[in-house]
Amino acid sequence: MDADRTIRILHLEDSDLDAELVEAVLDDVGRPCRIERVMDRPDFSAAAQPGRFDLILADYVLPTFDGLSALGIARVQCPDTPFVFVSGTLGEDTAVEALKNGAVDYVTKQRLDRLPRAVLRALAEAQAKAGKRAAEAEVRALNETLERRIAERTRELAESNAELRMQIVERERVEEALRLAQRLEAVGQLTSGVAHDFNNLLTVIAGNLEFLEREVSSERGQRRLAMMKGAAERGASLTAQLLAFSRRQRLVPMPVSLNHTVASMRDLLQSSIGGAVRIETTLQPDLWPALVDATQIELVILNLAINARDAMAVGGCLTIETANVTVTGPQTRPEQPVPGEYVMVAVSDTGTGMRPEVVKRAFEPFFTTKEVGKGSGLGLAQAYGFVKQSGGGIRIDTVVGEGTSIKVYLPRAEGAVEEGPQTPRTVDCGPGHASGGKPVVLVVDDDSAVREVTTTRLAEAGHEVREAASGLAALASLEADPCVDLLVLDFAMPGMNGAEVATEIRKRWPGLPVLYVTGYADTAALMKGGAVGADGIVLKPFRDGELESKAAEAIAKRPPSGVRLVSGG
Repeated sequence: MDADRTIRILHLEDSDLDAELVEAVLDDVGRPCRIERVMDRPDFSAAAQPGRFDLILADYVLPTFDGLSALGIARVQCPDTPFVFVSGTLGEDTAVEALKNGAVDYVTKQRLDRLPRAVLRALAEAQAKAGKRAAEAEVRALNETLERRIAERTRELAESNAELRMQIVERERVEEALRLAQRLEAVGQLTSGVAHDFNNLLTVIAGNLEFLEREVSSERGQRRLAMMKGAAERGASLTAQLLAFSRRQRLVPMPVSLNHTVASMRDLLQSSIGGAVRIETTLQPDLWPALVDATQIELVILNLAINARDAMAVGGCLTIETANVTVTGPQTRPEQPVPGEYVMVAVSDTGTGMRPEVVKRAFEPFFTTKEVGKGSGLGLAQAYGFVKQSGGGIRIDTVVGEGTSIKVYLPRAEGAVEEGPQTPRTVDCGPGHASGGKPVVLVVDDDSAVREVTTTRLAEAGHEVREAASGLAALASLEADPCVDLLVLDFAMPGMNGAEVATEIRKRWPGLPVLYVTGYADTAALMKGGAVGADGIVLKPFRDGELESKAAEAIAKRPPSGVRLVSGG
């Protein structure tokens, strides 16, 4: 700073007398001073700007303001301007605190003779700091110049290294995708062969069971044969899932509106995942029709929704989204879609997410992270096989602790698709319906021991009995053969409970009687499922003749056995 240059001082002081005393003392500095005085926070904040003043003098105590607050403002707005306290009430402890907060000095009003020296010292220190900053800036500029020269000399090598790394990463990605594709293909071939041979065995078993049914006359023998037949049917359902993974199932692709599919499934999805999970849908208005098997895509969406529910132990949000997607990037994993136009349906949750090692094996059959008995490990494998057989792809986007989004890409169909509700169609159940004219009862219960008791009693009462171990299995059984006279549903089942199953069944097969068996009566849920009064409920344990009599009453009220209404939606 020039020795004869005017010193610009900002003075924070509310006392006119003290301000005059300070100005008089500053005459001893030996240099001209230009002082601007302020008395409150707004004026001080407006004046304390970078480069406007060489020094700030401030009283410590003011009527509506204080020196420490002024110091804080100065540290923020003009940190390079030295700050000196001039106060008559500044004790030693307060002075030390002020110095800690950034003040360069303090002078009591009782010793104003020290003020000129304090001002000159503060200005000298500020000038020294400014010189140091200038030197540091010059060093930084030199360093930047040196770094730029080094960067220019090494850029070519860095670019070559980066290109080499990209080639290595791409090669590793391709090799990993190839290994995964080969593993899934090998598992698919093995699964297909096992399912094929298993189906042959089941054909022999089921066929001979039919022959034995004609020859065995005892009720005990007929009951045992019915149990064996039910086990064979469950085995056939399992092989169907395996064939779906290996892309050997029979599909009937047609133009389908996924918006209509999702909208029509909303009640089923809500009942399947429970009230603790909120369902949101984001459906693209101008969605292309998808070329897909309508029944199978419903099962895929339902399976994905149930998986999402299981990933949200304390509830959350399940989002189903549809969109038109044009894939342009390369396929990085075998399950992902190749470039092209697709109709995408995504099922997203706010659950636990998947770890990378789980994602790598997510589509392998029988791989599951759920507890024993809580999952078969075939849900994603079945979805993978169906989507790939349909000519699409599937992708998992997941973050551990935040959630998972499974996106299913289906090929775009040319032309339009009708989205309006379809009228129910009829199925002729007369020819071959129920050997011997026996009423057909479908028993749905996840407990095999209880199911055996139920089926045995109904078989002994003269009914032909079919079995299903879950709500989904019951839906699949009715899809295959809707000629059933009565549905006997356990109420408390994992996944879809009895009321939820009945709600969906009444949409597809209106008029099918339903009889609940339960160990407890949730009246609201049962009424939602369509049970009316005590006639539609049988309590466990069964009382003598109650199950048989209520089954007979329900069957007696059914529509004529030759015709069944089947929902076309």
